[in-house]
Amino acid sequence: MADAGEVQEARPDADVTDDFELAGVPDAFQRLWTPHRLAYIKGGQDKVTSEQTCPFCHAPELSDEESLIVHRGRYAFVLLNLFPYNAGHLLVCPYRHVPDYTDVDAAETAEIAALTQTAMRVLRRVSNPTGFNLGMNQGATGGAGIAAHLHQHVVPRWGGDGNFLPIIAQTKAITQTLGEVREQVAAAWPSDGAAEPAS
Repeated sequence: MADAGEVQEARPDADVTDDFELAGVPDAFQRLWTPHRLAYIKGGQDKVTSEQTCPFCHAPELSDEESLIVHRGRYAFVLLNLFPYNAGHLLVCPYRHVPDYTDVDAAETAEIAALTQTAMRVLRRVSNPTGFNLGMNQGATGGAGIAAHLHQHVVPRWGGDGNFLPIIAQTKAITQTLGEVREQVAAAWPSDGAAEPAS
């Protein structure tokens, strides 16, 4: 590594390009190519054409066990992701069939935020993750598998939970069944309405 005052020598093109002769200068990103995800992103969009074909609108009509719901709030509910990245991957969804974060009103926004916080607390109690990924993929081009109905991802993370299997073998090792995870998270969810936003 050069000192601050030194000028680094130019490196040969072979050192800074890949086999496709594209710029390969190292930057802050380690890229994991997951082209298999494109089929999921593209495939789900055409199937959800209305509230009648939306799995997030249909879920509250079923029992909690059938729909994998762990908590029902006033404006939003929490359920397990049917295709989890990790055990305990939760989704926080408004009951209303709206696609964009700007479509939810103040009460829905507050409850989605409070449910997300409660989900993190419950997952810490149940499975002791060391981190989380939280996020909303907005629109098909933003990576949403179901872009028509807004949903917040709450993904628990542990050191070493990412490995080569999803990339090389298109396989994800999940340690528990969805039913087991739903039971644990639902049982640990506060029954005193703790998901309501603080006033």
